[in-house]
Amino acid sequence: MKNMITIEGVVGAGKTTIGKILADELEIKFFQEPYIENPFLDRFYSDKKRYSFISQMFFLNKRIEIIEAGERFEQYVTDRSAYGDYLFAKMHFKKDYMSEDEFKLYSDFWNLLTKSRELPILTIYLEISSENAVKRIKERGREYELEVDFEYWKSLNDEYSEFFSNSNDMNILKIDMNRLDIKNNKNDREYFISLVKERLQTTLE
Repeated sequence: MKNMITIEGVVGAGKTTIGKILADELEIKFFQEPYIENPFLDRFYSDKKRYSFISQMFFLNKRIEIIEAGERFEQYVTDRSAYGDYLFAKMHFKKDYMSEDEFKLYSDFWNLLTKSRELPILTIYLEISSENAVKRIKERGREYELEVDFEYWKSLNDEYSEFFSNSNDMNILKIDMNRLDIKNNKNDREYFISLVKERLQTTLE
């Protein structure tokens, strides 16, 4: 993953939008999270205990495909990474959506994936309040997400916050999405791009 830039953050933070903006600016490949391809995702939101494990394994399998495809490029951007995938699984285990055996099996596969590869060259973490994330989720109106209660999104956001507050081995650029409108505000977008380019230049020197 030495050529990967990844955009991380809770659902609703703006990963896909910002990933596309960044890829266009840097003229590199963008890989979107394959949520549309996941045949178990809408069923998961209706029956979390039954479909949590299989849905997360689908995403992990797709993550492997993305990483392998990304190896053909000098540099690329992803909407979420294996580390964000793991935070979902960890939270599902804590909430008893995954059994202990299921989480162990998931973790074994996840460890095989991450230990055999380098960390992303840059992880852009989009910080956002749970309230603002849920507001954006409602605005985009994906039916299966609208049925999810606030506590689920808050728990996931807490997992992200804890992880990125304690990840000292990753090159992390934190962006406060509560204060910036990168999609619609030109000044905010230019500020964001300048931060990313500056960090990349420092990282690659």
